[in-house]
Amino acid sequence: MTLRLVIPKGRIYDKVSELLGECGVRLAGAERSYRPASSMPGIEVKLLKSQNIPPLLALNQHDIGFAGYDWVLEQNAEVTELLDLGFDPVRIVAAVPETSDIDELKSRRIIAVSEYEQLTRQFLQREGFNFTFVRSYGATEVFPPEDADLIVDNTATGATLLANRLKIIGTVLESSTRFIANPRALDNPQKRQVIENLLLLMKGVINGRSRVLLEMNCPEDRLEAIVNLLPAMRSPTVSRLYNESGFAVKAAIPTKDVAMLVPRLISAGASDILETPIRKVV
Repeated sequence: MTLRLVIPKGRIYDKVSELLGECGVRLAGAERSYRPASSMPGIEVKLLKSQNIPPLLALNQHDIGFAGYDWVLEQNAEVTELLDLGFDPVRIVAAVPETSDIDELKSRRIIAVSEYEQLTRQFLQREGFNFTFVRSYGATEVFPPEDADLIVDNTATGATLLANRLKIIGTVLESSTRFIANPRALDNPQKRQVIENLLLLMKGVINGRSRVLLEMNCPEDRLEAIVNLLPAMRSPTVSRLYNESGFAVKAAIPTKDVAMLVPRLISAGASDILETPIRKVV
């Protein structure tokens, strides 16, 4: 049994490769080879552009892959989303020249430019625009004002649009990298088991990245106060110190809470606090 995995080339590749490596699937070979070797037997890997991945999965050319949610919807690909990785979050937005008046644009036929034809058509029809669509092949933001009245493009911060004197008039979609599957692969019991195992490990790595392990000592009379401060996943682990009256306490804590929590723990009587990264939470 061979599981056919397809990964986006370009900027997403490094993040996906790192995630897979932490799951025990290490990729070898330069990205430009398009066919890196996998350390896990039975997994065949190929690199493609993100926008090509959803339709090829739907056509049963591959079993599992990674792609932006925007391209899944743009191509109406019949794939199963397994996990939102949260990588490369972007907004797909409609933007016009900063001096444009929306009512004036809606009063006439406009030229709309985008790489996203279906998303653009759906948005403009919903908003009541009369338009002619023109597909772009990159650098969409340079079309207005001479060659387009409105564009639909992806943006992380909006800085590029602002630099080109464009203003956002609506959000079409919020997107990020998704782990997706060909539904027919999930119907195969052998492939499904491997996919589910990989999904479990990915979730463990992503959960681990958002937490750290805090370990500390505390006097017996301060144990209750310290435990009550800890936002552990379930209950903190508590064990009595060797030949001492105090306790050792450990808990997995959201990384974002550590800066505020540690001073409160010290004030409550905790000492010898250790912070350790977590590789996986399964």
